[in-house]
Amino acid sequence: MTATAAVRGAFTDRKSNLRRLLRNPGAVVGLVILGLLLGALLLPPLLGSPLLQNLDVRLAPPSGTHPLGTDQLGRDVLSRTMNGARLSLGLGFTVMLASFAIGSVVGLLAGLLGGWWDEALMRLTDIFLAFPSLILAMAISAALGPNLVNVMIAVALVSWPSYARLIRAQVLALREREFIDAARALGGSPARIALRHLLPNSLAPLLVQASFDVGSAILIAAGLGFIGFGAQPPTPEWGAMVSETRNYISQAPWASSTPAIAILLTVLAFNLIGDGLRDVLDPRGR
Repeated sequence: MTATAAVRGAFTDRKSNLRRLLRNPGAVVGLVILGLLLGALLLPPLLGSPLLQNLDVRLAPPSGTHPLGTDQLGRDVLSRTMNGARLSLGLGFTVMLASFAIGSVVGLLAGLLGGWWDEALMRLTDIFLAFPSLILAMAISAALGPNLVNVMIAVALVSWPSYARLIRAQVLALREREFIDAARALGGSPARIALRHLLPNSLAPLLVQASFDVGSAILIAAGLGFIGFGAQPPTPEWGAMVSETRNYISQAPWASSTPAIAILLTVLAFNLIGDGLRDVLDPRGR
């Protein structure tokens, strides 16, 4: 096959995968929700400061001035929720990329080197998997101190094992294939083989895992914020917002339900997209 034909085939395959994804109703719903959330990131500068307090309108119901009402300090709920979207999506993607990087390195080393390297790295992975993600993230966040950066570190440290196991399994399946033998015969170094051949051919399950993990990271971060181990007030983070307003749920349900619904829709969107990607990229589904 010529290089031109290979490029054309890859482009056609991507177009086919995109059409299959867009024919999946759940994935389309997820993409629409995600598109609306990304579009909402443009709104915060137009809505005013999420930290601006006005006690004269505390716990005010939705109105023309405050479309989603105000909280116990008179802060606009819509402005805080939209700013929270920026924080939560940024956190989710940052954690996913960090987890992807750590897990890929561990998985590639374990699968390529084998022997005691494989045993040691997989036992380390098992140690992290032995603890519930939220409990381990709470412990790490408490040790580092409750703030948004430490939340990212804590969630990334509990999320990488899934990538390590996935990529190790892919490497074990691919490392004896003919194209890997050919790369070795041509003098390719282990690092070059890993980065140019093994990793690109292992991306399908990793992309599916990544789409699930963005939503999972947002949910864990919101949980940490709710119990006080994550972002601290007055940061407009969704979990912290629900925690701040939970005592006023009978007086002003909009103050706590708005960020809670935002968490629900965001996690749902990434889960639906992940399900759609799994259906598209799973060769058994073709």
